[in-house]
Amino acid sequence: MWNLKKSEQIVTIDVDAEGLSPAQLRLVKSLHSVLVHVLKAEDEDEFFDGSAEFMRLCASIIKQAKFPEQLENQGDIAYADQALEFSMGILQDYIGEENIVTYDN
Repeated sequence: MWNLKKSEQIVTIDVDAEGLSPAQLRLVKSLHSVLVHVLKAEDEDEFFDGSAEFMRLCASIIKQAKFPEQLENQGDIAYADQALEFSMGILQDYIGEENIVTYDN
C-alpha cells in the first residue's frame, strides 16, 4: 500500500514494507532515488545513464518479486523472465507512440 503526502516542495511516499526482504526494500529506495535523478537531470549523460539505471532496477525488482519465487520449484516456467519480455514488448509499443500514459489529478 502506498500513501502519498504532498506539500509545496516535498512529496512523501510511504510504502508498506511488510513481507519485503532487505534487498527488495533497498531496490525500492534505489528506484525512488534514480527516478528523482532522471526527472531532474539537466545533462544528456545524466538523463541517459539514469534512464538505463532506472530500467535495470525495474528489471531487478521484477526478478526479485515473490510471485516467481513462490513457483520456482513447480516447473520450468521462468515467470520473471517472461514478465520482463512481456513488459519490454509493451514498452516497445509505447516508444513509437506520441501519447504516453499520464496520470493527472
